[in-house]
Amino acid sequence: MKVTNAVLGAAGFAGFLALWEAVPRLGFVQDDFFPPVSRVAAALAAELADDAFWTALGDTLTGWALGLLIAVTAGILAGVVIAVVPYLREATASTIEFLRPIPSVALIPLAVLLFGTELQSVLLLVVYASFWQILIQTLYGVQDVDPVAEETARSYGLGPWARVRHVLWPTALPYVMTGVRLAAAVALILAVTAELVIGAPGLGARIAVAQTSQAVPEMYALVVVTGVLGLLINLGARTVERRALAWHQSVRGEVAV
Repeated sequence: MKVTNAVLGAAGFAGFLALWEAVPRLGFVQDDFFPPVSRVAAALAAELADDAFWTALGDTLTGWALGLLIAVTAGILAGVVIAVVPYLREATASTIEFLRPIPSVALIPLAVLLFGTELQSVLLLVVYASFWQILIQTLYGVQDVDPVAEETARSYGLGPWARVRHVLWPTALPYVMTGVRLAAAVALILAVTAELVIGAPGLGARIAVAQTSQAVPEMYALVVVTGVLGLLINLGARTVERRALAWHQSVRGEVAV
């Protein structure tokens, strides 16, 4: 089954590349604005040979990784504290529902005012967007704790932190890992967006320079790189999720199938 899926996926991707090559060459669109994939591939090869490309890639990954790390740490800690402290969830519910829908890109003017084009601007947007993914999933996970298991732990004399470790955390972990996977993708989107709009160093800024200088194949090549980067991040997040939840019934069921 997996082999069939891989073959179908490869065939679909090959068809997509063939369509990309054919559409501009057949004159359906102007190749000045939508170059064939062969020209984009040549531009990508030139980018890979350029040291400045690798520097930009490192800048993007730095902003992504630091922002995601801060968001995961803060989201888990805040979620657990809000969920276990009596009445704190009710007290913060309206504030969370007010702040969570605010688009991160709406904070771009604030980021520019505070930090200009420095890394901190990227971190502000990445952390704000990713934090809510982690926090909400952590709250859902803690809410799903079995009351019977909680009371049993209390009856055995387990303290608050022991109950968090042995009862709350195993229940919440699948939710948290889902939040981390979603936050990893969101963090990359916001990192590239910040670089593209603000001009912070990274792939986004390099895309903006290619666009303004009419280097269209190079622009598409860099867009392809961000897509591949997103794919690799998603695959890595799923791998970490499976390893962290190897004991969980859902993952054992996947392996068995």
